[in-house]
Amino acid sequence: FVAAVAEALRTHPEVNSSFSPNGLLLHKRIHIGIAVAVTGGLLVPIIQDADELNLAGLARAVNDLAARARGNKLSPDELQGGTFTVTNHGVSGSLLGTPIINQPQAGILGIGKISKRAVVRAGGHPLLPSADDAIVIRPMCYLSFSFDHRVLNGAEADGFVGKVVKVLEHWGQ
Repeated sequence: FVAAVAEALRTHPEVNSSFSPNGLLLHKRIHIGIAVAVTGGLLVPIIQDADELNLAGLARAVNDLAARARGNKLSPDELQGGTFTVTNHGVSGSLLGTPIINQPQAGILGIGKISKRAVVRAGGHPLLPSADDAIVIRPMCYLSFSFDHRVLNGAEADGFVGKVVKVLEHWGQ
């Protein structure tokens, strides 16, 4: 998910921005915060330059930051400078959530519970029945995107989420 978000932020740079009294601040670097539940609350450590890491590097960074957050071993610098946040509210079984933006960031992506579901793989037009349609079992989840309307409009937000979905659905292709 972090890799998909990083790729989507590269193609939708307006999402990787902040609103300030002086106007819109577009961030050139992609620093993704990962919400981590800890005793008594939540911490959001930052993966610096997340778009420059491969999948293995991102996995190591997420696991390391989460473990150190839970062990109260993060430095203050590791909790600052995020340009976007990802949260996984589905870990506790929730399908949908309304994550709160980590200001001054422009948005936060929430990931619901991942579970196997029967879905139709369209063999022709995506909305019309076809003899080439197939019912397949796929891991599915709901994504929720909360965003600052001073920075993004609905169409821009939808384009960003659409890119995240496209990257996830075509992973490795």
